[in-house]
Amino acid sequence: MDPAQQVLQVATGYMASSCLYAAITLNVADHLKDGPLTMAELAKATGANEEALYRVLRLLASLGIFAEVSPGQFGLTPAADLLRKDVAGSLRGMAVFLPDPLHYRIYGNVMHSLSTGAPAAEFTLGMPVFQYLEKDQAYSQVFNDAMTAMSAPVANAAIEVYDFSGIGLLVDVAGGHGELLMSILRACPSVKGILADLGHVVDGAKPRIASAGLADRMQAVACDFFQAVPAGGDAYIMKHIIHDWDDERASTILKNIATAMGTKKGKVILLESVLAAGNTPDFGKFIDIEMLLFPGGRERTADEFRSLFERSGFHLTKIVSTKSPLSVVEAVRA
Repeated sequence: MDPAQQVLQVATGYMASSCLYAAITLNVADHLKDGPLTMAELAKATGANEEALYRVLRLLASLGIFAEVSPGQFGLTPAADLLRKDVAGSLRGMAVFLPDPLHYRIYGNVMHSLSTGAPAAEFTLGMPVFQYLEKDQAYSQVFNDAMTAMSAPVANAAIEVYDFSGIGLLVDVAGGHGELLMSILRACPSVKGILADLGHVVDGAKPRIASAGLADRMQAVACDFFQAVPAGGDAYIMKHIIHDWDDERASTILKNIATAMGTKKGKVILLESVLAAGNTPDFGKFIDIEMLLFPGGRERTADEFRSLFERSGFHLTKIVSTKSPLSVVEAVRA
């Protein structure tokens, strides 16, 4: 790529993500599920200004999201199809969360993190981001929807490459609304599970567990993982949790899991990005910046995971790549 084009492509990235946010908010992909529509039809269906909507969709189509199938008429592409509410593997929740207005406020203060190493989110919001989520229930729902959207494809990819069937009791620590654990329990009928998260989160998970028909094998328990986690698990799983925290606080969580295992030589199973070395492109390197600015955590290399486990009473046993951006990282009690 021409160097000037390369710089400008990165510099204008927020424009594309803003247009993506607008298209999702207007439910454009859902309106197109039965076939292409003209701009007049889309403007009427979405309540948007016809010319403005055309210009937004034209940009997205140039990036492979939507397609102008004839002048002034747009249809879905495989990428746009993932923005629908009702498709398997939908990324709608995550795609509307990452470029939402709150992100722009926080990323506008990126220099705070660069100057101090502290999260820009706390500087912007006046409190840690997870405290903000607890106070703002509407935005907490946006966050949980994004995590649920990420959980289903990640869970399926992990189940393809990792054998969960030999685990008696699997504890999902900070498991949100339970999508990951429910996916594993559906695939492995002999496994039982405990979903552990903050009280206001598990309250939202309980109806989902009941509607999934898993109430006899899965319970939801409130906990603060910096204090303690449910005891007695044969294995403890966390998806995109350890990356939220620096090494000191991540180690506290892992040590609490070790304590909860009692005398068992149990496993910790993390679903996390494992950063590629050097200049290799890696989605995890983008999420690493999200961790820097939002909770103050970090993505890690294989060696950094090994070191974190060793200081926490575990031994890294395997890293298994999946079809998703996250790998299965397994450790056992040392």
